[in-house]
Amino acid sequence: MDVRELRNCFGRFATGVTVVTWKTDDHEYNGITVNSFTSVSLDPALVLVSIDKKAKACQALENRPFVVNILASNQEPIAWQFAGRPQEKLTLEWEETEVGPKIAGAIATIECIPWNAYEGGDHILFVGEIKAFSYNDKDALMFFKGKFINN
Repeated sequence: MDVRELRNCFGRFATGVTVVTWKTDDHEYNGITVNSFTSVSLDPALVLVSIDKKAKACQALENRPFVVNILASNQEPIAWQFAGRPQEKLTLEWEETEVGPKIAGAIATIECIPWNAYEGGDHILFVGEIKAFSYNDKDALMFFKGKFINN
């Protein structure tokens, strides 16, 4: 199977863009841009994020609380920052929660504690139990055909 073509096929599904954030053992804030995110269950309230096993974040998230930040249409630089492309002029604004750090200005945040993790081929599927959430009515940053779309 041609993996590049399969990736192109998956790219036809428009997704929102999230940054999953957590606090390190040294109390520093960290995160990774993720578009493989989905709701799993309402009772109990669960979400899933899929992280490549080769990503540093994969080990860092193991058994650690995390926050899913759904980015607003004006937050593309934040998506690039946490995708490994530093944005020199970017100033991040954080908000501390009981679960971990969340990114100010996101259209929604979902605060999670670890529920379970599963092998998923070359990814680990992290399922989190939702402890708190918030949202607003801003427009979302989207990802489609390998590009960000700012409404």
